[in-house]
Amino acid sequence: MALELTVRSKAPIPLEVNMRVEPGELLALVGHSGAGKTTLLRTIAGLWRPDTARVAVAGTTWVDTAAGVDLPPHRRRLGYVFQSYALFPHMTASENVSAALPHLSRSKRAAEAQRLLDLVHLTNHANRRPATLSGGEQQRVAIARALARRPHVLLLDEPFSAVDRASREGLYKEILSLRRLLSMPVVLVTHDMNEAQLLADRILVLERGREIAEGSTAAVMSDPDALRAMGIREVAALLPARIAAQEVDHMTRLDTGAGPIWLPRIEGPVGSRVRVRILAQEVILARGRPEGLSAQNILPGTVVEIRERDGPAVLVRLSIGDDEVVARITQRAANALALKPGDSVHAIIKAMTVARDHVLADVTEGEAW
Repeated sequence: MALELTVRSKAPIPLEVNMRVEPGELLALVGHSGAGKTTLLRTIAGLWRPDTARVAVAGTTWVDTAAGVDLPPHRRRLGYVFQSYALFPHMTASENVSAALPHLSRSKRAAEAQRLLDLVHLTNHANRRPATLSGGEQQRVAIARALARRPHVLLLDEPFSAVDRASREGLYKEILSLRRLLSMPVVLVTHDMNEAQLLADRILVLERGREIAEGSTAAVMSDPDALRAMGIREVAALLPARIAAQEVDHMTRLDTGAGPIWLPRIEGPVGSRVRVRILAQEVILARGRPEGLSAQNILPGTVVEIRERDGPAVLVRLSIGDDEVVARITQRAANALALKPGDSVHAIIKAMTVARDHVLADVTEGEAW
């Protein structure tokens, strides 16, 4: 069942938030430092009590200040994954997970800990201590431990920020895979819009403790208040695609709804689905299909909206097949092209401007937890 949260508070920062997260859904909380993201997680976990709050999970009220209800943290069925791993250094991976299973017998604890380590692809690491594990592996142990209580909600507090890029990419894939197995609400706190877009079903943008915008990636990316809070350079769109071929020149051909594009080698079998995050500032627009360019990723599209902002830039939303791309161009360029909604244009995307960690497998298979 869903997570429902209502918070009103004046300290430590002003907070005024209402949110609901459905089972199996991942909601990303984004915003600058001090916006209130972690405070909301602490409210759900029972680590902080605001002036006015109501938290209900899976039909059970955890806190209701008006009714005098306030379950202590240990009675709240939740998993909490921190940035710092928070593993016991003197325990093995299996023992760290088993520590969250006091309700089981000793023999059953070991079996369940191994099952959870298998789930996060650490089958052969059960007897290793944290100091012998990489940052990404330690975070996987932390995730397995968070799942050990079979929580009704999973809270992720910037869990990827302390690991290197390669480990971060692996953890992204891990979370996407796990989401297909979990039937609980998941709340992710992040300052990284790449993470939010690649992993989340919905995004909630906070600024100084208040909701600025909430909705799908496409909706948030077209909201001027959200863009101001996140920063214009974060504007991007997700383009679904399928790996069509691994070319001999170290490029991967991807088929999109509007035609093929080529990117530097993407690991994965032919036919597998991916999502590509394309930054608006890296998209060039042309009225007709250009020729004689070094850029070969040219997709036909239709102008959906032109949103002006303070300063020289405008945002142009494009329909690309059944999907969307956003271009950030100058007002001068938009005027020169005489762009208006409904116009046919071509979006040009330079292959080398798409970062490797902006492409992620789109995992959809799996049975519910």
